[in-house]
Amino acid sequence: MSSIPILTAPTAAGKSALALALAREYPLEIVSADAFTVYRGLDIGTAKPAAPDRAAAPHHLLDVVDVTEPFDVARFVELAEAAIAGILARGQVPLVVGGTGFYLAALTRGLPLTPPSDAALRADVEAELAVRGLDALLADVQAINPAEAARLERNPRRVVRALEVYRQTGRFPGEFGRRPPRYRYDVTAFTRDPADLEARMLARVQDMFRAGWADEAAWLAQRVAPDTEPRPTVWQALGYREALAVARGHLSPDAAAAQVTLATRQYARRQLTFTRTQLGSPVLSAGEAARHVRTLLSR
Repeated sequence: MSSIPILTAPTAAGKSALALALAREYPLEIVSADAFTVYRGLDIGTAKPAAPDRAAAPHHLLDVVDVTEPFDVARFVELAEAAIAGILARGQVPLVVGGTGFYLAALTRGLPLTPPSDAALRADVEAELAVRGLDALLADVQAINPAEAARLERNPRRVVRALEVYRQTGRFPGEFGRRPPRYRYDVTAFTRDPADLEARMLARVQDMFRAGWADEAAWLAQRVAPDTEPRPTVWQALGYREALAVARGHLSPDAAAAQVTLATRQYARRQLTFTRTQLGSPVLSAGEAARHVRTLLSR
């Protein structure tokens, strides 16, 4: 293939359903680009494809690690590129599907050439985060490099990494070059009317709670403590803290669903901004996106 197709959209827009519809028409294998479906056991709250969907089309990068194991963008790129190579070798068509913009940027533009982590320095920054808080550390970055502060998107793990690298090298991760990506990609992004998208978000969140999301969050809390700093990666997954509050009797399912829907709507806005500014892709309607990807797959 001249380029590998990528399909991305905000949470709950229907990218998985569209990918499965395309898989019924073309010899596709789906490569997931989601920061949390890689974890075994996080099924309900991540809307991980169910067994019938996986039977309909091969899926890659699901259930890769346990919730207690680390997973980062470098590992994602390594596994995604290996999966794509295997799919092409079998004469099939890889379709990358997901909404984690940071992962998609690294896949399409290449991994940053930042230095390896310094465990001692990272521990110092993590301790500072616990004492001073996220806003104070972000203000430090903002004072030196506003563009880097915006790039970090208030993600505690990325803020810690940025300050670790800066204190080690005098430069932020965004100031380093990148290694060339292994493949060329064609990004197709879409969204839905805001009212429609929010209705889909609320319906999906309510379905998740009916399916046992609170129990899944309680299971996760038994394996990874949710209240340590910096916040563990698995607890950065949208809605799991609210689901845990339901499990502990601190929130009703309806109140939690409203909170998670609001947070999801805010996250969707950030996803769309990232898609336009960092992936350089226009955002189409769902119908336009389907037609565009079919055109790519028919070449």
